[in-house]
Amino acid sequence: MVPSAIKITKNGVQYINQVDRTKYMLKELVHAANKDVGKYVTREAKKNMTSRTGRGKKNTQYWARKDGSLQVGYKPGGFYMGFEELGTSNHTKKEFLKNAVLQSKNEIRKIQGTYIKSIEDENKALGIIDESEEIGNE
Repeated sequence: MVPSAIKITKNGVQYINQVDRTKYMLKELVHAANKDVGKYVTREAKKNMTSRTGRGKKNTQYWARKDGSLQVGYKPGGFYMGFEELGTSNHTKKEFLKNAVLQSKNEIRKIQGTYIKSIEDENKALGIIDESEEIGNE
């Protein structure tokens, strides 16, 4: 829920405090941007995965948390993808997630910038904010 502005009248002058409202909007816009970045990176990583069993793609997902963090990784069902991501003595390093992020830096910046820029227009910002936490395997 969006906090309302606080109006204070002192000596005939009305002060409007929107600090809480602005902090809320920024936090929610960062969260919404992280969800879109998570979807994008997950999709890009899956494009480069070779499918032996198909479980790797199905178990690749992102977690956009309300604390402002974003994590992209593998669910427990695709634990072996960690071996392929980092490499072992039996597996060469494939770095699906790392390469997806490194090759998409400009697109990630564009996605983040679109959301942060919308703080200028309150109605637009409220239209793109979704207050739910999201776990997705886009």
